[in-house]
Amino acid sequence: MRDDVAILGVGMTRFGKWAERGYASLVSEAAREAMSHAGIEPTDVQASFSGTASAPPGTGQRVFKGLGVTGRPIINVENACASGSTAVVEASAWIRAGMCEVALAVGVEILSEIRGPLPTGEGWYFDVGLNLPGWYALKASKHQAAYGLTDRQLAAVSVKNRQLAMANERAYFQSPVTADEVLASRMIADPLTLLQCCPKADGAAALVLASGEFVRRRGGRPVWIRGMSLTSGTAVFSDSAMIASASSRAAEQAYEQAGIGPTDLDVVECHDAFSIGEILYTEALGLCGEGDGGLLCESGATSPGGKKATVNPSGGLLAKGHPLGATGIAQLAEIVWQLRGEAGQRQREDARWGAALAMGGGEFDLDANACTVMLLQNDR
Repeated sequence: MRDDVAILGVGMTRFGKWAERGYASLVSEAAREAMSHAGIEPTDVQASFSGTASAPPGTGQRVFKGLGVTGRPIINVENACASGSTAVVEASAWIRAGMCEVALAVGVEILSEIRGPLPTGEGWYFDVGLNLPGWYALKASKHQAAYGLTDRQLAAVSVKNRQLAMANERAYFQSPVTADEVLASRMIADPLTLLQCCPKADGAAALVLASGEFVRRRGGRPVWIRGMSLTSGTAVFSDSAMIASASSRAAEQAYEQAGIGPTDLDVVECHDAFSIGEILYTEALGLCGEGDGGLLCESGATSPGGKKATVNPSGGLLAKGHPLGATGIAQLAEIVWQLRGEAGQRQREDARWGAALAMGGGEFDLDANACTVMLLQNDR
């Protein structure tokens, strides 16, 4: 059993409205950039993993056939919004098990052609009008009632992330907004307004993973995976005692593996499909106490130059966009760029440790479909 797994290279498209390009074109752009970034050839890839939430069956075979990686294992992964990051978990597991030395993981989605809320499944809750914006709105309302979270603190997440996205040429939105503009935008699901909801975007992201033996033999600029967890949610409509949320449990497991804690983090990418998401997941990651996520963002502590880790330097899902299957890998791409000192104007100085939290939702009988947390360390 191998211990060390590294990310050698990453790539991604700009997130936007690219439906006319199709899945294969988007994946080709991201995957070729990742292989070039890693300094490898397609012939070095021994297994490929494709994560997508809504694409047709067999997407991996379709998108990989022009990349020179066919004739070897191709694995398709679906795990809601955590599909891409789950593909990374699977690729890492293959490397650790000795089934391959080099793996390619991609995530891709085309959502811009879907009108209205995304279809998320079946159940009585859909019959009464519940959808993902409504689900997160309930979480926001609960947080407001329990901890005094304010509307302006919710808006502060959107303001911060739109500001950060101005330095990210791959982001969907690259213009700033004010708190007043956020709060005045159309109400989607009280208290969440339009500018507190991520855009439906198209795009792809990719990364190359390799064993420690391969890195030592071939060289490169590795970013090491020091902690990795994948968990699913637990029943929310139950008389049983509630256990810790999927995100909190995933974070705890990853920290234990890596032997670090929240104060060691320099950069964080976390799932902010809605503004309340960043608040909940920074709490789950231990960047602040329970109930303090809104104040954390509003205070500027997670902005560049703040006292805590910089959160969502890419602009997050709210500004960068959220093509479901691509999101988890795009988060990792941002962390790798930060840890390698390649993030340009949004670079966190001397970044050494980074975390990425991706949340998959949609089965409302559970508090999450899936949650992944990954802790990365640079090699400098």
